[in-house]
Amino acid sequence: MSDDLPQGWARIPLNQATAFVPTGVLIFNGEVDYYSTGSIQDDAAVPEGRFTFKSRPSRANRWSREGDVMQARMQGTNKGILIRKRLADRLFSTGFLQLRADANVCEPRFVAHYVRSTEFLSTRDEFATGSTQIALTDMGAKELTIPLAPVAEQRRIVAKLEKLLGKVDACRQRLAKIPVLLKRFRQSVLAAACSGRLTADWHENNRCDDFESATVGTIADYIGGFAYKSATFLKTGKHQVIRIGNVRPLALKLDASPVYVPDQIAEQTQRFKLEPGDIAISMTGTKYKQDYGFAALVTDSDGTLFLNQRVARIRCGKSVLPKFLLFWLQTDLFREFFFSGETGNVNQGNVGAGGIRNAPIELPLLVEQQEIVRRVERLFALADHIEARYAKAKAHVEKLTQSILAKAFRGELVPQDPNDEPASVLLERIRQQRNRTKENNHYGKAKTKRTNSSRNRRSASR
Repeated sequence: MSDDLPQGWARIPLNQATAFVPTGVLIFNGEVDYYSTGSIQDDAAVPEGRFTFKSRPSRANRWSREGDVMQARMQGTNKGILIRKRLADRLFSTGFLQLRADANVCEPRFVAHYVRSTEFLSTRDEFATGSTQIALTDMGAKELTIPLAPVAEQRRIVAKLEKLLGKVDACRQRLAKIPVLLKRFRQSVLAAACSGRLTADWHENNRCDDFESATVGTIADYIGGFAYKSATFLKTGKHQVIRIGNVRPLALKLDASPVYVPDQIAEQTQRFKLEPGDIAISMTGTKYKQDYGFAALVTDSDGTLFLNQRVARIRCGKSVLPKFLLFWLQTDLFREFFFSGETGNVNQGNVGAGGIRNAPIELPLLVEQQEIVRRVERLFALADHIEARYAKAKAHVEKLTQSILAKAFRGELVPQDPNDEPASVLLERIRQQRNRTKENNHYGKAKTKRTNSSRNRRSASR
């Protein structure tokens, strides 16, 4: 951290510019809005509407006041917010450091922006401690400092920051629409492909036969996974077990918490071995959320991938191409049929073999399936290209936010005004005022004590 501050600035302990509000056990009737650190997104200065509503009973928490600054204590997070009027008088978890700015020393918005800067976050993480969860303690918070500009300059910095970051946030919101549009685009491509609309011109020019109605069970072989015992899992090995978390939409994620089984168990469960061209599909997830039923193609396997329970394998027959069936298994049409048979308890949803075997499918000739796969892959490649550009743009926007904050707290965002009262002068004046207040209080207490003593003596003499 550099201490080469602009003229008129001063670096002081954070607890001299703000009060660290302690937690307390609050008593109230009824319910109150409650926000955990998980309720807000990273790097959200004023996350209006981004909170998750919760209700909690009275317990140790933080009670917000308008103008307070909340900053998540956990290492590696960037969740700093300024409490606006609509979020005042609400409960926040103890996972936040709650700062209440001294109005004589600094602007609350100046503090709110500073706690989102890389300078602050890196220092916070340096003093964070813990075994299971690394976070900033109250003791560690006393080590934090803040570069303090003159109050008038703080206001200019805040005004400039909010103008610039407002533009960045607007750009971020526009970028956030791209993944949604790409998801819709891919689903539209799949719907058009599997209904015949994508190759309607090719179909007519080649005078192909119409699509035939079938079910997955009549064109492919289905098998459920094996209940491998978790006690036998190894962290490394040759024979990897494909679990629910490894099956994502159109892709196997083999690096997602991989587990393996010994050679002997792999030899005993050869029936559940996956081969190139097989399709794996997840059968269990969160009920009503439709966060499973994802299908992925095995493209390269030398017999080292094995099927775990609640993951099914589909092996195509001669009348269907694996990639065509893979695409169809991710259409909205299939997923509606799949989840129509969902069972399970409140938290866990399950779909049985019938949700796949009995699923209807319209099957074109193999030659048209090949053309459909070619066109889908070409359009998906275009979507992948746009997605890569989106990722670069998003990373640039995130860097831009930190670049603007860094300039602000180096004193480079707005010009300095020599007429501004330097921070050091302000702090010294406040220190002298506080000392005089203490002296007056001490004098008042001493005078009261002498008066009471005199009265007591007079009473005793009577």
